[in-house]
Amino acid sequence: MTQVLVASNRGPVSFSLSEDGELTMRRGGGGLVSGLAAVTGTDASVLWVCAGLGDADRVAARRSPDGRLDLAGYETGGAAVRMLEIPEGTFQRAYNSVANSTLWFVHHLLYDTPRSPHFDARTRRDWQSYEAYNAAFADALARDAAPGAKVAIQDYHLSLAPRMLRDRRPDLKIVHFSHTPWAPPEYFRLLPDDIGSQVLLGILGADHAGFLTERWASAFLDCCEMLPGARVDRAARTVTCSGHVTRVGVHGLGVDGAALRQRAAEQDVAQRARALSEQVGDRQLIVRVDRTELSKNIVRGLAAYRELLVNHPEWRGRVVHLAFAYPSRYDLPEYREYTAAVERTAEQIVEEFGTADWNPLILQVNDDYPRSLAAYRLADVLLVNPIRDGMNLVAKEGPVLSERGCALVLSREAGAAAELGEDALTVNPFDVSQTAETLHHALLMPRDERSERCGRLAAAATALPPQRWFADQLAALD
Repeated sequence: MTQVLVASNRGPVSFSLSEDGELTMRRGGGGLVSGLAAVTGTDASVLWVCAGLGDADRVAARRSPDGRLDLAGYETGGAAVRMLEIPEGTFQRAYNSVANSTLWFVHHLLYDTPRSPHFDARTRRDWQSYEAYNAAFADALARDAAPGAKVAIQDYHLSLAPRMLRDRRPDLKIVHFSHTPWAPPEYFRLLPDDIGSQVLLGILGADHAGFLTERWASAFLDCCEMLPGARVDRAARTVTCSGHVTRVGVHGLGVDGAALRQRAAEQDVAQRARALSEQVGDRQLIVRVDRTELSKNIVRGLAAYRELLVNHPEWRGRVVHLAFAYPSRYDLPEYREYTAAVERTAEQIVEEFGTADWNPLILQVNDDYPRSLAAYRLADVLLVNPIRDGMNLVAKEGPVLSERGCALVLSREAGAAAELGEDALTVNPFDVSQTAETLHHALLMPRDERSERCGRLAAAATALPPQRWFADQLAALD
């Protein structure tokens, strides 16, 4: 029987703890959980290694032998799960200080360079925690992997784990997949030289390095060319380093159309759709669905909506903007301030343009997945304008669920633009005026044209479902 091990920061389940000490488990979301269907039902056994992200997760790990939870049949693709109990201080430094405040910022080009980054002795202390965090995963994978097993290591949280695992278990077949963009070399060099080299060498410990688009894969190869001793073969898409060859591949990620439509047909979504319809009335609806993550560019998107109402007063009273902005990474001060900026901008728009019988902007900051699905169904225009994004599945989910044939206004800096750009209306995410005019064009687009474009967008969005995306990563190891 073939063994497949998956490693990621977040696992397929999470736990909550009641006052009486009872654990409650719920299924995680995301494409990776769906992607496990690619190996379920075959002759493969699957073990998912993840970190315990909260107190309840850590309690669950302690209560299970070796932290291994047998969750077969609990909608996790038939996987067993090993939840690692990482010391809280180590986890916070690795996750918040390095993964989310350094590597995420580099790959999404988010630094305000006159002020940051500022790499000092504290940076090196945090980096040691990141090393320890990756080593904990490498140790668990090395311990649990059968000879010749396949290991799929996911994302920037675990950039060092492939090399660490190869040192421990050279018999294993390892793929690392990056869900983020990859920084161009001139920006990647913001990292201290030793840290940047470790990131590249860590991923080059894998047999295969996967990316969401050609653009991100090419940027990775560009960075590898800076690495002393590395040899990049562009034609073969390989990097040879210390005698080991890493192949570089592109694996686009779409949505499971059937599963998404099935979820959107449930009663809780229908109830929210009715409530939204009552709020919006017969007006056109512009929708955006995001976490309040710095790269999502929500403030500029709201500013573009304001400029639309200023420059095209004919839309006043005839359009509503529904903006979902769910708080994200609230432990970090930059994210708290950004959430506050989103709320201030929204309040200003309502104050400036709202009337007794028209609310121009509805901002929702609490996570309500059924309401998001309902909004997709009702949207006339979907706005997706990130500064930079590895893929962006909102751009794909919206057209799949649209009942009105929504127009997609899409940032050219989203990975999804490589697949959807022909039928979307693409914008420069930094150009507020251009975005405002594109929203105007989208609202005016004839319904027939909108429907035809939306149909093609939905077809492209479902062409690479999570099952295929994950299976292709495993197949690349053969």
